[in-house]
Amino acid sequence: MILTKTDSKLVNTYEMFQKAQAGKYAIPAFNIHNLETLQVVVETAAELKSPVILAGTPSTISYCGPEFFVAMAETAASLYNIPIAIHLDHFENLKDIQRCVEAGFTSCMIDASHDPFEENVRIVKEVVAYAHSKGVTVEAELGRLGGQEDDLIVDEKDAKFTNPAQAREFVERTGINSLAVAIGTAHGLYKGEPKLDFERLAEIQNQVDAPLVLHGASDVPVEAVQKAIDLGVCKVNVATDLKIPFANAVKSYFNENPEANDPRKYLAPAKEAMAKVVAEKIRMCRSEGKA
Repeated sequence: MILTKTDSKLVNTYEMFQKAQAGKYAIPAFNIHNLETLQVVVETAAELKSPVILAGTPSTISYCGPEFFVAMAETAASLYNIPIAIHLDHFENLKDIQRCVEAGFTSCMIDASHDPFEENVRIVKEVVAYAHSKGVTVEAELGRLGGQEDDLIVDEKDAKFTNPAQAREFVERTGINSLAVAIGTAHGLYKGEPKLDFERLAEIQNQVDAPLVLHGASDVPVEAVQKAIDLGVCKVNVATDLKIPFANAVKSYFNENPEANDPRKYLAPAKEAMAKVVAEKIRMCRSEGKA
């Protein structure tokens, strides 16, 4: 799959995932929110020579604007010699995806997991037809994660695990490039240690050839994530684990410097704290040196 915007140095996720599947590692997908968080992710990935996905939820894109997001990512791709894809995370309608793809996004997730199976298939097929015509890769979800990510809130009672047999039909009928699975992870932080259904994940891997995606990887033990990677996960999403150290560092700075007012001063320790976590997650995904 070749991007239609040949002047762009950004890539889609197709080749990334092909290499990750063959090499038994995963591509880390970091949710960013502004210039500072984008800089941290890309600079750390470049230092560790890791391919990376920069992800934005609908609320993030609404906050910063798709054109600003793309422009920042394009600049990063021109400065660093690593594969960078920009991804729409948990988008729920074609119109919003179209606007962002026209702005330059190279990958998208259409999340119709809250709909019945047939409606999920119909919506995803519509997005796939459009996105593939633009050289953009598509991720979709079968099953549903609990927890909260930005404005998306799914009550625990509404969370559903992915059915392996259904997963095969879903991938074949929709033509998606990657499948987000629900195997026990959740968005946000966990009340206790998460128990992932690895047997279910192994069944899904046996049923589908599409690269698998693990959402809700923040706060999940490294060993559990790496076992999921061994069982076919090629993309690992991280959001909450980045926001917490960033915010805590800003709070700490103001506690120590209550009269401070220079963003360059109070954001510097926040970036430093977040960079440590980004490096940990890259190593967790085993993507260091894979750029």
